[in-house]
Amino acid sequence: MARTRVREPSRLLAGNTCRIRLSEIFGRATRSILGFFLMMGLCNGVHYLFRPFSQPRISSDTIVGLVVGNFIRKQLDLSTLKTLRYIVDFGMICYMFSLGLEMDPYILFKAPTRDAKVAYAGMISTLVLACSITPFISFSKTKEISFILSLSIVLSSTASPVLTRLITRLKIGKSDIGRLVIAAGMHSDFISTLIICIGYLFCKCQEVRLSTTRGFQLGFVLLIQMIVAAKVSPVFMNWVNNENPEGKPMKGPHLVLAVAFMAFLCSCPTILGYNPILSAFLAGTFLPREGRVSRWAIGKINYLLSTVFYPIFFFWMGAESKWSDFEPGQIMTWVRLILLFVIATVGKVVGTVIAGAILGFHWPESVALGLLLTMKGHFHIYLAIAAKTAGKTTTSTSIGMVIAIFFTIVHAPKVVAHIIKRARKRTPTHRMALQLLDPSSELKILLCIHGLQNTAAAINIMEISRGMAKPGVVVYLTDMIELTDEIAATLVQVEGEDTLTVTHAGVRQMRDQITAVVQSYVDENGDGITLGRMLALSAFNSMAQDICILAEELMGALIILPFHKSQRADGSLSEGNAGFRYVNRKVLRNAPCSVGILVDRGLGTVEKISRSYASLNVAVIFISGKDDREALAYAARVARHPGVKLSVIRFLVDAAAENAARRAGTYRISVAEQEEEMRLDDECFATFYERHVAGGHVAYVEKHLASSAETYSTLKLLEGQYALIIVGRGGKVNTVLTFGMNDWQQCPELGPIGDVLSGSEFSVRTSVLVIQQHNLKGELDGLDDDFSIMEMSRNR
Repeated sequence: MARTRVREPSRLLAGNTCRIRLSEIFGRATRSILGFFLMMGLCNGVHYLFRPFSQPRISSDTIVGLVVGNFIRKQLDLSTLKTLRYIVDFGMICYMFSLGLEMDPYILFKAPTRDAKVAYAGMISTLVLACSITPFISFSKTKEISFILSLSIVLSSTASPVLTRLITRLKIGKSDIGRLVIAAGMHSDFISTLIICIGYLFCKCQEVRLSTTRGFQLGFVLLIQMIVAAKVSPVFMNWVNNENPEGKPMKGPHLVLAVAFMAFLCSCPTILGYNPILSAFLAGTFLPREGRVSRWAIGKINYLLSTVFYPIFFFWMGAESKWSDFEPGQIMTWVRLILLFVIATVGKVVGTVIAGAILGFHWPESVALGLLLTMKGHFHIYLAIAAKTAGKTTTSTSIGMVIAIFFTIVHAPKVVAHIIKRARKRTPTHRMALQLLDPSSELKILLCIHGLQNTAAAINIMEISRGMAKPGVVVYLTDMIELTDEIAATLVQVEGEDTLTVTHAGVRQMRDQITAVVQSYVDENGDGITLGRMLALSAFNSMAQDICILAEELMGALIILPFHKSQRADGSLSEGNAGFRYVNRKVLRNAPCSVGILVDRGLGTVEKISRSYASLNVAVIFISGKDDREALAYAARVARHPGVKLSVIRFLVDAAAENAARRAGTYRISVAEQEEEMRLDDECFATFYERHVAGGHVAYVEKHLASSAETYSTLKLLEGQYALIIVGRGGKVNTVLTFGMNDWQQCPELGPIGDVLSGSEFSVRTSVLVIQQHNLKGELDGLDDDFSIMEMSRNR
């Protein structure tokens, strides 16, 4: 009994101590979780504010980290900072492993490509400049040759993940300069990091004074790691990939085995003291990049880094960067900061300009290459802080390195904007709209065909497009022919000229037949028609560019393309050629003038359009938007033809129905935009009505509708009444009359109305011409996304 009474106070004391300890643990965990979400929210908020300036996320994250980390660091104890360092080290291991997986080590054994030459030139010039200057400036507490070389290599490197994401987000990744800078950045990143990995081995041996035997052991383990990763791991990875085919969830045991194998491979050299971050990079570099496991690892690691690691990383960076130790009053602080930025920038620019001169690049693009390749990233920030924590540099120098890294990133969007500006100046700037043409001037059309099957419809389009004999129409009849290996083998260089002649028998015979038929028609009935013959002989991926260039050079106002599907004998449409569909969609996006797509469902069977009486019924449907206004402008030309009986059908919105739709929240549109569109529609239609309808030359019908369902029903009532219906594509027009129709359309390139009229449920005797006004705002504000500006004038 006595013992029991003695122990009770001890138990109470232990219980209180346990509760206090648990309260402290839970309190610290709560503060850490709240701090993490605060950091994440601030990073996202500042990044949103920086979005108009096209800044990469690392720029805003650096600012937030420096501010928040310094503000909160006083509340952090040594154990918290130590824990943060462990988390950051583990995150950098994952970062470098993912980076290594994206690298190709076998480029070292291949002949240097253009991007490799650019990368080598920039690295060598920066390395020489850095080695010449840094020994005379006190960047390190000690004048160690190893630190000078390490700093020089870091300055000569490039953060390829940051650069790749920026180039892709700014939409120049498909251009020649975009592809070159991404490849050169990856090459520079790989070579510099590989040199750091090798250099660390020698520095480690020197610092800890390892015996020669121990040094050879560490080098041997690294060699074994790379051999196993390059030769043995593909067998294991292929087995896992084969056991987990695409389209099925990956099996848990296989994932565990794959992760364990990769972790084991990364950790082996660390047993003998090698750096785990560099070991992870080497393991990732020599592991196979292809296969489902590697793609899964890259995807999961990058997701983990972007959502969890980066906020913690930049907070740690700010916590370690103590602003009170920055010493802004010391001139050497600013000298070191400026020199770091100047060495990294000038070295890269000089090297890329020299390489560009040898390779035949324009010097402004070579300068832009150098400026983009100066970009540093997360690994460089980590090295700057790690050098301070290891006692190699002062806090002032470390902060200066971080600020210099920030300035190598912040200018990149401006450089890309300058590249786009120069590319736009060198691309065709001719922009035409049928609405802007003088009605008394001749109309220039680039009329494209796939073959003989489109010839009859093309002749009738020529006929109705000329209107009256004066001013007439200039038609450039263009054959769209895919360049196959068989045809390419028959191309012959014309002596003394920079042109190629097609000698393929099938192509020449087809073109001769088309020319004979069309020329015969023009000779007999072509008063007011001027005919030209063109050829777009290209692979599908470049045919659209050739057509756009032709339209630009010929100052065409309208490109008319045949629909990729053709009509069968039973009236239905075939599956068509996906290659021609790709060409049509790309022309719609990048054409320098208005574009029409002709769905021929009987227009080609009309033998002859009379010029003495109205023999062809044509309708134009007008709803709203610039495409519909463009279609009306083309219809105004057609209305002048004596053999065309034109009807204008205007769909108007029932005001009560539109208000109900807005209240229901099913239809969103800016009131200001709607009012502006309505004003332009009314002005355009009033002019057309006064010129054509008021005089009785054109019939006019109004349809007051309440919904897209009524629009569809009204279109069905038009079935079989007209040989040709002209409509606008209706791109980006938000109206209650077509709301929801985009959700189930089969051919978006035809727009909602054109898709209905050309569908299988509509008349097989009514052809459709869908017209889109040229788009000034393309992928890059009117510039094609795969532009080319690197080569000298010989390739312009």
